[in-house]
Amino acid sequence: MNNVMLELTRITQEVAQAETPEAQVNMIVDAISEVIQIDVCSLYIKNENNDMALLASHGLTSHLPVIIPMGKGIVGLVVQSRHTINIIDPEKHPDYFYVAQSNEEIFHSYCGVPLVFRGDVIGVLTVQSCKPVKLGSEQEAFLTTLASHLALLAPNLPKQKMHKSNHNLRYDGISGASGIAIGAARLSLSVHIMDAPEKHSENPAQELIHWHELHSMVVAEIQRERNTVEKTLGEGLALIIDAYQMLLADPTFLKRVEDEIYAGKSLLTAIKHTIHYFSELFRSMDDPYLRARNEDINHLGDKLYQAWLGKNVIVQPTEINDPIVLIGNHISVSDIVSLPTDKLVGIVCIAGAALSHIAVFANALGIPAVMGVGELKDLEEGEPIIVDGNTGRIIRRPSTHVIDEYQSIINTQMVFDRQLHSLRELPATTTDGTHIKLLANSGLQADVMPGIQNGADGIGLYRTEIPFMIRNSLPSEDEQVEVYQHLFHAYANKPVYIRTLDIGGDKPLPYLPVVEEENPALGWRGVRFTLDNLQLMMTQLRAIIRAAEDRDDIHILLPMVSSTAELDRCIALLDDACQQLIGEGRTVQRPKMGIMVEVPAAISLLPFLHNKLDFISIGSNDLSQYLLAIDRNNPLVGKLYEPLHPAVIHEINRIVNIAEKFSLPISLCGELASNPVAVMLLIGLGIRRFSLSSSKLPLIKWIIRSISLKDAKYFSQQALEQDNASAIRQIGMRTFSQLGIEFNATQPLLQGDLSL
Repeated sequence: MNNVMLELTRITQEVAQAETPEAQVNMIVDAISEVIQIDVCSLYIKNENNDMALLASHGLTSHLPVIIPMGKGIVGLVVQSRHTINIIDPEKHPDYFYVAQSNEEIFHSYCGVPLVFRGDVIGVLTVQSCKPVKLGSEQEAFLTTLASHLALLAPNLPKQKMHKSNHNLRYDGISGASGIAIGAARLSLSVHIMDAPEKHSENPAQELIHWHELHSMVVAEIQRERNTVEKTLGEGLALIIDAYQMLLADPTFLKRVEDEIYAGKSLLTAIKHTIHYFSELFRSMDDPYLRARNEDINHLGDKLYQAWLGKNVIVQPTEINDPIVLIGNHISVSDIVSLPTDKLVGIVCIAGAALSHIAVFANALGIPAVMGVGELKDLEEGEPIIVDGNTGRIIRRPSTHVIDEYQSIINTQMVFDRQLHSLRELPATTTDGTHIKLLANSGLQADVMPGIQNGADGIGLYRTEIPFMIRNSLPSEDEQVEVYQHLFHAYANKPVYIRTLDIGGDKPLPYLPVVEEENPALGWRGVRFTLDNLQLMMTQLRAIIRAAEDRDDIHILLPMVSSTAELDRCIALLDDACQQLIGEGRTVQRPKMGIMVEVPAAISLLPFLHNKLDFISIGSNDLSQYLLAIDRNNPLVGKLYEPLHPAVIHEINRIVNIAEKFSLPISLCGELASNPVAVMLLIGLGIRRFSLSSSKLPLIKWIIRSISLKDAKYFSQQALEQDNASAIRQIGMRTFSQLGIEFNATQPLLQGDLSL
């Protein structure tokens, strides 16, 4: 054999040019057989049952689905031992497992190498030879290296190849809206702007005329669509469409299209390039909420493309009598409103994120949705589909048994949801009389109404970044006033906590100079950015004060404060803004000011800051990230991110103790506020105000009304004695079980007394 390591370089270079993961896998399997002159090379991947399924093979006779049960065979031994097994006469090995009709009995040597992905064995790469000769060390190294490449490819491979039949095909995505639905597939065939061909134009003037015509047409169409949504579904959902209107009115967007046309691009190509620019701008952001806004940009591009084509390519059913599941690559609000809401039971997006507008829309309508499932090969119109929005999974062509199981879950959930809804007007009070405030997170105008509908006690975190990020220039003070007034009026007589701009670093403004940072999370963001751009801070503070008018329940929340000097400067700016407005003859009520406790340094500073603050709010997401030194959006270490980590719990307990000592009002926002176990723990530690997603409000309210303060305190003391998150979670689940609250994999909660 020639130098296999040289061959390795060649193979990896060739594989990198392959268009799909499937093609890459087949190339590797074939190349291994060729380079080391082996008779058989096979790749087994662990399926959802933890069995090993044959995914690809060179030289194995059997063409039938091959499944090696969990722990069986030498393949199972490789998985269990987590190291390479290189032997001769495998048929004599005590763990030998014969694959029927494969002619494996003719092979007298075997080498199996584990595929390890993020610490778990997800597959096994095997080679077999008719000759009873063990592989040499160089060959082993060659296989081990390629196994590492395969381990990175395997998670992106189609899951259906791992199943025995064409039924019960499971695809895992991301939960966009909770709940379970069963219906027939309805395909959305919307065009995608990024698929449009690249063309040039010799007549920019004519292209500009066509652009103005197209722009006016789409603006009118979107307005009609908004009117329809407002009339049939309400103002809250109609506000989702405002994002498209804002983009179409944005000078930066318009100018970029025109600049592309002047540069010699055709109209469609100019739109395509502009959409790509703004989409990538948002896609590059670390904040998941803002990153999801790239889908709004893409939806607008698709709408423009569809109008440019001059036809409606969405399937328009003449009559719908049965429940349907809408499925498409890039489902838009238009697709949804074109269907009867009483028949639309589920939504499946090939692409998409949990925080996209479609997910917001689905949540508001109570329609289960799963996003980002990947390609669905051979999908047919009318095909039965189960949408499990609780787990982020869909099942194609489910068997009768599977349908019956999920229907039973749906029936139970319907009863449970009706009972949860009955709690809307009731307070979140523990069984022994401790009242807890539940506030909603928000960031878009469309997010406002769901919080009200689910009985929120106010807004605990309002993100103000969006109007700043989709414009050619800074929004004026008057424009900001209009946005904030809408929020404040919707929550009349209820507190609102509005966070100042958290931009910079990973969230740059497109019209300001971009500063490249090696570590944006630790860089120029939050108050660090706004205090270096005082005009931003001052304009926003003035707008908030003006919008608040004479209300005394408006709170200003400062992000990323890590020093006394930063807080002092912000307080001085707030005082200055108040004095300016008084000098202009306006009636001014000074808003209360507090900080996000999300930088560890802020914890130690609280004893020095308390007399300058009206309140504090624990930002559990960033605090956990900084305490654990883990980027939760980094797929390589994301699994290590654990909000219930003992270090996080102990620091939160420390914050609560400091706040209690100085009588400083405290709240918590972030993922912990939506976690039933965490909420019980945090109540036990002393937190009485939470800010969370609107959709989670009913569930968390019921949890609170099902437990006593005594139960919560006992659990929290036990939790503080644990050294790992799993133990904390287990104790919490056991506590719930003792209280008659039961969990399982598909239903958050199935049992419990909702009359409490």
